[in-house]
Amino acid sequence: MNAATQKPLLVVGAGIAGISAALEAAEAGQEIVLVERDPAIGGRVVRNLHYFPKLCPPTCGMEINIRRLERNPRVRVITGAQVTKASRSGDGWSVTLTHAPRYVNSRCTACDECSQVCPAKVPDPHNLLMLEVAAIRLPHADAWPRIYTMDRNACPAGCTKCVEACKFNAVNLDATEQTEELEFSAVILATGWQPYPIEKIEELGGGKIPDVIANVQMERLASPTGPTGGKIQKPSDSKPPKRVAFVQCAGSRDVKHLPYCSAVCCLASLKQAIYVREQLPDSEVTIYYIDRRAPGRNEDMLTKVAGMDGVKLVKGKVGKIEKGAQGLTLRVEDVESGKLTDAAADLAVLATGMMSSLKDAGLPFDIERDDDGFGLDNPRAGLFVAGVARRPEDVAASVRDATGAAAKAIAAAKQSP
Repeated sequence: MNAATQKPLLVVGAGIAGISAALEAAEAGQEIVLVERDPAIGGRVVRNLHYFPKLCPPTCGMEINIRRLERNPRVRVITGAQVTKASRSGDGWSVTLTHAPRYVNSRCTACDECSQVCPAKVPDPHNLLMLEVAAIRLPHADAWPRIYTMDRNACPAGCTKCVEACKFNAVNLDATEQTEELEFSAVILATGWQPYPIEKIEELGGGKIPDVIANVQMERLASPTGPTGGKIQKPSDSKPPKRVAFVQCAGSRDVKHLPYCSAVCCLASLKQAIYVREQLPDSEVTIYYIDRRAPGRNEDMLTKVAGMDGVKLVKGKVGKIEKGAQGLTLRVEDVESGKLTDAAADLAVLATGMMSSLKDAGLPFDIERDDDGFGLDNPRAGLFVAGVARRPEDVAASVRDATGAAAKAIAAAKQSP
């Protein structure tokens, strides 16, 4: 059976893994439906300021992938939709997609007229709720599709300002949920990851002390499109920190939290230390670590940061963070000295771990998982897992993993009618 007569493959999740799996399979001749529950593709990658180790912006790679998606007729991209039902159908899958109401349709030109007149404000998901934005807006500056989204529940009763402002009749306040039933030969789950909730790390001040933040929040603070316009500053008083502490394995490799290593946290903190030193040359950066893990070519980045002026790497476990009279006080078990010491900081960045989103995705598939909650392939069912939904890894590894998932799914599709 050739590719033209096969049922398409379903890829769930349009982060970097899902996009890569969809494109690789499509360019190999397979029809693809790529489904994303958010209004724009890109996942968590587009929330980063830079990749490591090259320190280039993710928008570059995403631009290339978007062009590939636009030019490939074998890929159908569906945003704002979720898989709500799924059952085995012969050797494939029968799937129901539920489309969220499209209050803004494809006639949208992203002119921003509606957003400018909108009186309602909502916390911005793209900026991890650290900024308020208009209820009708572009999801973020580099969003694709370039169509506005709307938080309808935030609209004041009877308000129609966005409708009146739109010259292209792109806003429909009465839009309703729609469903669609499709048949697929195989499924790739690339639902990505969630950061371990900082609020669960109470001993380190997570969720209690404003100047204790997560590494994903630091990424947005350093971004020009972030809540501070790219200024690294303390949430408590909006002043630049003079002493920044990066706390590794915050909630990871810990029987009380996540028992495993998330693979990328060391490198993320090294990258963010560069952000701090470049923007705040008078600052002091201390990275507290259990082990320094930077395999392969990433070792060069570790060497670079360790040799920078104003940066100190301390082998020690931070057991407690408290608010002090002059900022933060960190209780540190210094491994090399064998002593418990107190250290001071103005801003503490917790390197929280990665959790597979499969656990809370609510997908109607019978997904096998390992002991840490990461997904496992089920070749007999034509069900495959890609990216950080399958294991903690960086962007480059996720792309490679997604390519492998695409190959496995194509092989499974050739065996289905």
